[in-house]
Amino acid sequence: MHRIAFLKKSVGLLSILPVLLSCSDESVDTDDSGTADEQGSTNGSSSSDCQVTNSETEGPFPSKNPSSLILTDITGDRSGVKMTIELAIKNYNSGCNALANVLVDIWHCDAQGNYSQYGGTQMQSTNYSSVSWLRGRQTTSTEGKAGFTSIFPGWYMGRAPHIHVHVYNSSGKSLLVTQIAFPKTVCDTVYSTADDYKSHGLQDTTNERDNVFGDGYANELASVSGSIRDGYKLTHTIVVNG
Repeated sequence: MHRIAFLKKSVGLLSILPVLLSCSDESVDTDDSGTADEQGSTNGSSSSDCQVTNSETEGPFPSKNPSSLILTDITGDRSGVKMTIELAIKNYNSGCNALANVLVDIWHCDAQGNYSQYGGTQMQSTNYSSVSWLRGRQTTSTEGKAGFTSIFPGWYMGRAPHIHVHVYNSSGKSLLVTQIAFPKTVCDTVYSTADDYKSHGLQDTTNERDNVFGDGYANELASVSGSIRDGYKLTHTIVVNG
């Protein structure tokens, strides 16, 4: 779905949903340094809660030639609050056991809501078509894990903050396209106080009002801990039909 479509649908949603609807039922305490420790989805933590993670759109800015972006540090020249990302990929078909040797692509926008590899159009006026920051690919370990170093993502109009993920098997067959949601309180702290974000202000769309997450995001919500000063750590489990 194109960014323009997200914006049009978001305007309609804002007119019918309560103004005081919160982004998440989860809460988190933060101090002046932006310290946070919030638990997200426990999907796949045991065979009893094993369910396939929601499938979502790749969005208007999927990675071009992702096989050329084999990176652990995807920051590039982007400034922002440091964030480490640890994803655990599990196999629904084996009771949520770890899934090794699958390919994990991630991509997200920068602190001001822009994507690399695109731009110079109505959808994104600033042209970043010649660069590929905040995009990368890793192969999962024997424990089914893939890790990245990045920055805390920003936001753009009509969407809640998010990270895109595409999981493939070792032969390149698509297993799942999904997105990762963020706890609102952590986002509020970063966007209102961190230097690279506060000029852009708070996100205009909550998870509940979001065109992607609005139908439910319980198994897409990340666990986020850390602080603006020391950086954040995001951990998240994604369950696929492997």
